[in-house]
Amino acid sequence: MLKIVPKQQSIFSILYDKIPKNHVLKQIEEAVDFGFINKALGKTYCQYYGRPAKEPEMMCKILILQKLYDLSDEKVIEEANLNLAFMWFLGINPEEDLPESSLLAKFRKQRLGETKLDEIIKEIVRQCVENGLIKGTGISVDATHMSANTIKKVPERIMKHLAKKIINSVKEERTEILENIDTKIPDYKEIEDHKEAKATMKSYLEGLINSVENKIAENECKKVTKTIEEAKGILADPKFIEQKGVRSLADKDARVGYKSKTDSFYGYKVEFAMIPEEKIITSVEVHDGAYVDGTNFKKHLEDTLETGIKIEAGYGDKAYFRKSIIEALEGINAEVIIPPSESVYRIDESKYSYNKDSDQWICEEGNYSVEKKKVNREDKNAYEYYFSKEDCINCPKCQECCGKAKRKRFIVGEASPLYYEYSQKSKSAEFKEKYKKRACHENKNGEMKRFHGMARAEGFSLKSVRIQARLTVLAVNLKRIAKLFSLFFEILSIIFIKKLSTTQKYGFCS
Repeated sequence: MLKIVPKQQSIFSILYDKIPKNHVLKQIEEAVDFGFINKALGKTYCQYYGRPAKEPEMMCKILILQKLYDLSDEKVIEEANLNLAFMWFLGINPEEDLPESSLLAKFRKQRLGETKLDEIIKEIVRQCVENGLIKGTGISVDATHMSANTIKKVPERIMKHLAKKIINSVKEERTEILENIDTKIPDYKEIEDHKEAKATMKSYLEGLINSVENKIAENECKKVTKTIEEAKGILADPKFIEQKGVRSLADKDARVGYKSKTDSFYGYKVEFAMIPEEKIITSVEVHDGAYVDGTNFKKHLEDTLETGIKIEAGYGDKAYFRKSIIEALEGINAEVIIPPSESVYRIDESKYSYNKDSDQWICEEGNYSVEKKKVNREDKNAYEYYFSKEDCINCPKCQECCGKAKRKRFIVGEASPLYYEYSQKSKSAEFKEKYKKRACHENKNGEMKRFHGMARAEGFSLKSVRIQARLTVLAVNLKRIAKLFSLFFEILSIIFIKKLSTTQKYGFCS
């Protein structure tokens, strides 16, 4: 039961006077009104029955402290019982008791979630926009990797563990079923050929599943049935044998991803949108390691717009240079500050240029295309541009360029003319200067990983990692807001002092 009672400060609260006014937690409390949290999470509690629950606002603040100072559940409660600044931030009296650390996990699982945390992040950003702390008009999107909280295993080893799991579950429920069933699991390490080892383990596991299924009824051995269904689900995925699917039974959501062609990682990708001017994160999403950067760009754009920020420019690295993202930014009249990607835009500009007004391509010899046709094949998003037969025959590079053909045929993607325009813009000094703003992502990635525990997943599922990432974003945002709040009042005080000195100089005040 959630019952919010106004707190009565005790005589011991005088100890809070020892906390400096410029302490980061005092600046956060002054800059942000956390009162909305009780209302946002109130519906997740029973209104009339049960013991009085701990306030959602206080519980959220404990989780914020945990991420701000990179502490475990046990350590943050221990520190909060000793640290005056923590107690003041949580809104409790010095002599009051804090909840057990086990309650934090329950609160994260049952009360918080991706949606609620998204709402909290957006509401805090919205407050800062309304109060004038955030005035930026750009959105920068990037992704960083997070290692899984387990090691990746080869398919042979996973199939061995699945076989053991089935055998052990049968022993627990119906030992007699194992009669006449081969329970000796092959040793895959003795097989030198990797493909043969996978085939051997898969054949054995499938045979074990069939043998056990033939001897049990679904309603007799629930645990065995559940274990078998898990194994069948993993084997049914064609990516599993190719080592692109499940790589650990502890964390079935983690996947192998690539930072470069040769540098891989095992875990998740955290993609977030940020205001480059103030370095405040407005939206965050977590996906498995195989996620393609930019797939969820529209969601980040929508979340950012909901905070009240007027977006006038969009920033991203080459991974975000694609038609859907460019169109999304153009749809809100935002400038696109994204360099062209060679994998998307494949025009050799030393040989071809484009005239947007006439929709013509120009070759290096100055000849213009004279005809355009849509490609009549499966790839319908392509066009053929034909050059003049007469121009090509008289061209000194005819043999080199056209070969046996009588004229040059130039095939481009549907979006190539659009990409050409952005390619030309990206070469300007103005574009390069604006693109420097995107570098703020690298610093933010390093900050979250090095100081706030986002380098490695704390849990074993996508749901757990999503909550972890959002709490981390909430913490770094509040830390940044505290800095902006401090600078804001420093500027105000300087302006006030200058005005005061001016009035005194001209005798307007005594």
